[in-house]
Amino acid sequence: MKEYKVKELMVPLSEYATVHEGVTLFEAILALEKAQEEFDHAKYRHRAILVLDKHGRVIGKVSHLDAIRALEPKPPESDELDELARFSFSPAFIMDLKKQRRLKSAPLKDLCLNAMTLKVEDVMQAPGQGEYIDQEASLVIAMHQLVMGDHLSLLVTRDKDIAGILRLTDVFAAVFHAMKEYETTLA
Repeated sequence: MKEYKVKELMVPLSEYATVHEGVTLFEAILALEKAQEEFDHAKYRHRAILVLDKHGRVIGKVSHLDAIRALEPKPPESDELDELARFSFSPAFIMDLKKQRRLKSAPLKDLCLNAMTLKVEDVMQAPGQGEYIDQEASLVIAMHQLVMGDHLSLLVTRDKDIAGILRLTDVFAAVFHAMKEYETTLA
């Protein structure tokens, strides 16, 4: 059975959707769309945009959820509704009140218009300690790191530089392939 290394499974940085800090969320989403069109369609699509500083170093990531979350501004009255819990109102009742208030707020076109002016650095998530993995690490180490950190991807390092991104979907595909390969040796 093949022992995979991270570098064999990662998507190289040159093939991934990247933008520089200072661009808008809309420009970042356009970059993601372009990268998806150019990427090998036999593989899973990209689910994030990497944000680079002026020196080309990765400083953050904007996921699909981050982009959608940017469309969902937290109204100041939300804190008032959260305080209703002190008076024994159920979480379901409070959530229903929030949903009703949300339905009465801005239409989608207004939310999109507001989000188009946001800068990626206002929306991105900076990578944490456990989100980096060396390109020479084994698949087993990568699996452990993804599971223990509850990550959808890891930034792959070569020396001190980011060489690519290891996505959960690629790890899953490699593990599934290994399982099928092992199953044929049992037959």
